[in-house]
Amino acid sequence: MFVRHTETPVTKNPSPDSVPPNSSNGGRLVRKTTVELVLDELRSRILSGSFSPGTPLRQEALADELGVSRIPVREAIRLLSSEGLVDIQPHKGAFVSMLSREEVQEFFDLRQRLEPWLLHQAVPKISDSELARAESLVELMDSSTAEDWGVLNWKLHELLYTAAARPAALSIVRGLHEKSERYFRFQVVNAPIREQAHQEHRQLIELCRHRQADKAQLVLEQHIAEAAEQILTIVDWLIDEVPSSGTTG
Repeated sequence: MFVRHTETPVTKNPSPDSVPPNSSNGGRLVRKTTVELVLDELRSRILSGSFSPGTPLRQEALADELGVSRIPVREAIRLLSSEGLVDIQPHKGAFVSMLSREEVQEFFDLRQRLEPWLLHQAVPKISDSELARAESLVELMDSSTAEDWGVLNWKLHELLYTAAARPAALSIVRGLHEKSERYFRFQVVNAPIREQAHQEHRQLIELCRHRQADKAQLVLEQHIAEAAEQILTIVDWLIDEVPSSGTTG
């Protein structure tokens, strides 16, 4: 059975439609299906880097580990494929996808255009309490594991952008972070990179506090450019490693 990422473990032979409730909506209990629970678990493992690019996803082994039948595992893998997180190769099986260098470069090109604009819009509106929470996140990042660092990094950036009140743009940026999050764990094992990120994040918070929108925008542009260079170096290294697993980018 698995219990790491869900409040309620999936049990053997659950009902075909639902498992015990784990969320609410308008006062009504909402039940997650077994497929949704398996999907959440596998997605979490991929995004955290627990399943690295090129890792094979064996339905029978996963079903046995998670305590479910192969049917919800198969459906979850299909949905992950539609999200671009899994490659399904005929006669070979399913593998955690490897983003190409071109895809990663495009993600960061989009981030370069959207995030500095979002921050510029947010700076005049962000509250002192939001900035205090941002500082707390930076402190958490200092002592976080490599697996957790990417999640906290997004929470920090999201907090700085939310005051812009541009939900469509924020949703796009969230997706870009999620697609590249699994590479951050390789980046932040490097202590100087962690320290650099710490200093840049604190600088962004101070610029927001002093309502220096133009300067904050420039600092963020450089911050993203440096992150892109670091992540692309990691992707190049991973691409060289993955062929030994029998997959391609």
